[in-house]
Amino acid sequence: MSEQTSPIRPLNDKVIVRPLTDEEQGTASPSGIIIPDSAKKEIPEQGIVVAVGPGKFDEDGEERVPLDVKMGDRVVFSKYGFDTVKYQGNEFYIVAEGSILGVFE
Repeated sequence: MSEQTSPIRPLNDKVIVRPLTDEEQGTASPSGIIIPDSAKKEIPEQGIVVAVGPGKFDEDGEERVPLDVKMGDRVVFSKYGFDTVKYQGNEFYIVAEGSILGVFE
């Protein structure tokens, strides 16, 4: 499976995020030594957006409001604001746009 694709089509304001690898997140040293989770404390989760839903309908229910994130964005989101899905050995997070705290520039 390609790094930038998702087997899941998100609905409404949901986003599919691929969790960062230890190397991408900086929790593995260049020599491959893994830094334990206890050293990370309670930091928010991070990942790469691999699919974006069409957005929620506006208050009138007539038009969709597009999301502020796009495929390929590296995002940080609430540690408890997502659902984990495993598909064909790959892990994905389903995150509501409201749980995304920011996009790395």
